[in-house]
Amino acid sequence: MKFRNALLAATLIGLPVAAGAAEPVQGLYVSGGLGANLMQDEKVSTTIGPYAASGNISPNAGFAALAAVGWGFGNGFRAEAELNYRYNSFPGNGGSQLGGSGGYEQKFGGMLNAYYDFNNVAPWIVPYVGLGVGYVGANLTNVHAFDTVSTPSGDVFVTANVANGTKGSFAGQAILGAAFPITASVALTAEYRFFALGTDRNYSSTATANDGTSTVVLNGSSKWNDNFNHSLMLGVRYVFGAAPPPVPVAAPAPAPAPARSYLVFFDWDKYNLTDRAKQIIADAAANSKKVSYTKIESNGYTDTSGSAAYNKGLSVRRAQAVATQLVADGVPKKDIVITGFGETNPLVPTGPNVREPQNRRVEIVIK
Repeated sequence: MKFRNALLAATLIGLPVAAGAAEPVQGLYVSGGLGANLMQDEKVSTTIGPYAASGNISPNAGFAALAAVGWGFGNGFRAEAELNYRYNSFPGNGGSQLGGSGGYEQKFGGMLNAYYDFNNVAPWIVPYVGLGVGYVGANLTNVHAFDTVSTPSGDVFVTANVANGTKGSFAGQAILGAAFPITASVALTAEYRFFALGTDRNYSSTATANDGTSTVVLNGSSKWNDNFNHSLMLGVRYVFGAAPPPVPVAAPAPAPAPARSYLVFFDWDKYNLTDRAKQIIADAAANSKKVSYTKIESNGYTDTSGSAAYNKGLSVRRAQAVATQLVADGVPKKDIVITGFGETNPLVPTGPNVREPQNRRVEIVIK
């Protein structure tokens, strides 16, 4: 048989693609698979009475199935126990160097496998490689052959029941595959497996020889070699208790920067501090310790009632009262600049001689 297409497909499965990463398998998982099983020719040597023959039998394409339970170690390595089954029939109208043939072969048994997953290829594909060893029963059912044998006394038609029964054999396999994560727990798999029996098998054989005048039944045995299998499998894997991908959490909003400007208001023609004013000044003093600054201004203002000269002095007294309280609240005196602006720069523009509460103020500015 030719297996170039199968080998090419299996090679392409393992090719790394775009950069990325997938979560490694961690903990208990189960998996299953089903696919085609292609067998290479089997070599058979048969001795029945005085008749001996040897040659290759070419099996038909068959199928393979498996189920496994395993454990992922969270670092790319996995180990599992596998049960498997393979079936192939033999052509009934030739396809053999022994003449016509027929029957079928089944293989079933258990394997212990070790894998390594390449999780850093891409989030949507995880190539992997694996090796397995185990013990398998090879069952041959109704495998027969027929041919005409030339002898000195004439042609003899021989019909042989070449093999029936089950023989055990150690087995090994190499695995090349890829997983395609669907959810945190579920992944689809595609694999190529090279599977081989490690020992020869001997089966009891019988034959009926007919030379046209008499029939003789003979006993013997057949020896089977070279049981090599190429399996292309599709499957599914389920990981128990797999954590779902983390839900993105919005970064917390940065804390607002401390204010750098504060307003302290005064009663008409007053410069003493109310309880509310002291609280505002305390906030300004506390926040000044949370930022870098070069100076703190205490700028005093008045409304337009009264003379400009009087208002100039009143604005200075208000600025001084605020500066004194800042120092009491822990601000170094040397960092404070006191300025009185009188009735200039009103918050609320008014005409002359107007009592406007918003204009009777001191502005604390942290620079």
